[in-house]
Amino acid sequence: MMKRALPLALGAAVALTLTACDSASSSDSKDASGGSSIPQPTRVAESCDGTNGKLKVGLVTINLQALYFNQINNAAKNVADKAGVDLQIISGNDDSVAQANAFDNLIAAGVDAIIVDAIDTDGIKPSVVKAKNAGIPVVAVDATIDDPALSTQVGTANAEGGAKIGNTLADVANNTGTVGIVGALNSTVQLERQKGFTETVTGRGMTVGTVVDGRNIQENAQTAAENLLTGGGDMKYVYATGEPALIGLVAAVNSQKAQDRIEAVGWDLSDQAVGGLKAGWLKGVVQQNTFEFGHEAMNSAIDLACGRGAPANIPVPTQIVTPENVADYMYYLEK
Repeated sequence: MMKRALPLALGAAVALTLTACDSASSSDSKDASGGSSIPQPTRVAESCDGTNGKLKVGLVTINLQALYFNQINNAAKNVADKAGVDLQIISGNDDSVAQANAFDNLIAAGVDAIIVDAIDTDGIKPSVVKAKNAGIPVVAVDATIDDPALSTQVGTANAEGGAKIGNTLADVANNTGTVGIVGALNSTVQLERQKGFTETVTGRGMTVGTVVDGRNIQENAQTAAENLLTGGGDMKYVYATGEPALIGLVAAVNSQKAQDRIEAVGWDLSDQAVGGLKAGWLKGVVQQNTFEFGHEAMNSAIDLACGRGAPANIPVPTQIVTPENVADYMYYLEK
């Protein structure tokens, strides 16, 4: 049955998961009158009646530790608030099984659409198929899910981003030297970034040395980075494939007072990354437009749930933040 369009409601409540899963922090973004430079949505999709009353969307995220994921969540919440949609956010807590269980719970609850940032993009495919079979469209955000059951993909070309920052480092290094990597070998997204980077720097004459696994957790990443710096030999350069990896690397460089012997690049701004950029040893950071991720994913979920359809692929461009231009991107650190 065709769902009936509802007028936009600016003050809609967002339902967060409070029991078996973590709940996301509320959006702290200020509106334009509050002076924040955090981007607001350029479009808010018109909502409609859901299967069980008000339209309901589930968002399955990777974790609620990283600022990166919370920016996506809060941007999606911003659109949901404005559209009058109930949004339920479930953290996978860096566990692909927990994400699959979240899908089962959302399907059983009769949500009208699901947004997912997948930990394991192959492992989540049966859940995407299960949702489609239940008549629930799925929007992938950030991590790329290659499956015909998926309705829409929103995100960055991660291998291309890795290549982009690889060129940045190769320019700094004059195409020579050994680079170590602080990665997350349990993350499909970060493996794509690692692959694009590795192919680029080796193609330009550099050598990739030791790869350590931070498992996308800050504490693990710091320990891994400490080990990398301690046993690095002639390694002068380091690449961190995600926000926890880069935060861990910054902590390791600071604790070992290695600012004068290490130059690095990585992904995703944080207070710690900005400190490294301003100190000069961190030479570049790939910054993804997390706010646009959330806006586009939620708008697509609403459009799909209301029977209007959405593009199969919505690419969101990245920027390279450097010591010279970091001041232009400080709004990404607004809480």
